[in-house]
Amino acid sequence: MSLDDMKRLVRQHIELSWNKGRLALAEQLQSKDFLYKSSFISRPFTSNGYSQMVANIRDAMPDLEVVVEECIAEGNKVVTWCTLIGSIQKPALGYPPSDKVLSISAMAFWTFNSLGEVQEICTMFDMESFRAQLGLSTQHFAEKALP
Repeated sequence: MSLDDMKRLVRQHIELSWNKGRLALAEQLQSKDFLYKSSFISRPFTSNGYSQMVANIRDAMPDLEVVVEECIAEGNKVVTWCTLIGSIQKPALGYPPSDKVLSISAMAFWTFNSLGEVQEICTMFDMESFRAQLGLSTQHFAEKALP
């Protein structure tokens, strides 16, 4: 699979899952042993867990749009930088509803298997900026890391 094909599949996966909620179609791009890891969840999710999480977030943020800002591929990996834009209209992931339109940056590392399927997605979200936009308390990294 070419690097351009992998980038196209990643964009298609984002469009199907996050932007359109067509989770069954997105699952067809994933391997049988698919894993999703993220900075805001405590354990990896399989395909079913990932789909449920996306459905829950889309339900809480029906105006959600994920914009791919950058997409880079090398070897069997693709890296994306995305901006998630939307408002929380129902409680989600322990956060309260808000009438504010939020903008959340995320980096994702996508790994493909030899069959050209998405085997793993590992995301890192800028949760401190997200919390600040909601007016919640934030703590600088150094304050968290140092005694």
